Amino acid sequence: MKHKILFLFSLLLICSCNTASEKDSNRIAIAKADNEYLYKDDIMDIVPQGIPTKDSADLIRKYIDNWIRESLVKQKAESNLTDEQKDVEKQLRDYRNSLITYTYEKELVKQKLDTVVADSEIEEYYNNNQSDFELKDNIIKVVYVKVDKKAPGIEKLKKWYKSDNLKDREQLASYCHQFASNFYLDDSSWLLFDDLLKEIPIQTYNKELFLQNNRFVEVSDSLNDYFVNIKGFKIRNSLSPLGFEKDNIKNIILNKRKLQLISKMKEDVYNDAANNKKIEIYSDEKYKK
Repeated sequence: MKHKILFLFSLLLICSCNTASEKDSNRIAIAKADNEYLYKDDIMDIVPQGIPTKDSADLIRKYIDNWIRESLVKQKAESNLTDEQKDVEKQLRDYRNSLITYTYEKELVKQKLDTVVADSEIEEYYNNNQSDFELKDNIIKVVYVKVDKKAPGIEKLKKWYKSDNLKDREQLASYCHQFASNFYLDDSSWLLFDDLLKEIPIQTYNKELFLQNNRFVEVSDSLNDYFVNIKGFKIRNSLSPLGFEKDNIKNIILNKRKLQLISKMKEDVYNDAANNKKIEIYSDEKYKK
């Protein structure tokens, strides 16, 4: 669709050039590019109301320069293409048909698609398609805190970030909202290990070995202390956990529903036309020749 839109814009730009090879004496010409003219009335609507005179003049000059360049290229194309290559009517017709169909399908999906996907459906798809869910990267469940070296209560923070005790977790959250410059406390969600490495100055040449041999990590730079509690991890090339793939699977299921909805619509349209005798196929002798 993106390529079709760009193609249409190109066609419209070509068609916008004045193709008259002779000057129209009844109009005021303001520019010429080889055999084509740009007239004053062609640019009447390009300048917004209220724009300063200088800006208006600059805008018009840029428009004229662009028109000349595009017109010259278009004329070059005209002189080097065959009549068959220059016939864009079929492309325009095909594009219009495609755009109308696409717009209708999009509206149909908007109105009719069931977007509720049950967790049981997601789990069933995951269990039946586990070969599709091999991890391409290392992922982790983690708690991490970045705090200024001069922040108060660092010793208590060292206890809290390691703890699974509910009261300690509440103390940690309160501390982070007051003093931490960055933190992540949702240890129920999976993150890419590489995303953590962007936040924490951990030096490692073997990420898998690092994850297998480290649980609590404390590092520093010139300004900050960093505290990391790796609550769980999965190594790349292993089976990706359901929680990490849930949104991806939901999108897959919705896309399948969308394709099924569109396919059923096309089949219903065809059957309705056939049942109402709106379809005729004439003798094949006409298209064998």
